Amino acid sequence: MFLRWIYLALAVVGAVWPMWYFVAWFNENTWSLSAMLDAWVVNKATEGMLYDLTVAAIAVTVGTLAHAVQKRDWRSLVCIPATFGIGVSCGLPLLLWFRARRGG
Repeated sequence: MFLRWIYLALAVVGAVWPMWYFVAWFNENTWSLSAMLDAWVVNKATEGMLYDLTVAAIAVTVGTLAHAVQKRDWRSLVCIPATFGIGVSCGLPLLLWFRARRGG
């Protein structure tokens, strides 16, 4: 039970904290998604992180789909848009929260 609250807290922090930096970046630069994508491949370090997070996002998606089908927990599918719309830092702990539920 306590672990579920930790997962939920991490999902909230994982949604708010990165978004704080994204909004700050957009305010300092432009509100252009293509400019943000260009910034993600500005050097090998950021490009490596981009691919690292992409693989992690795919893993969260596969895990979410497997959980939803196996447990017929269709509400857990919210983890997919959370992962790609907010980030892995929100989607993964949210998936763990769904999986940690009683009978989950």
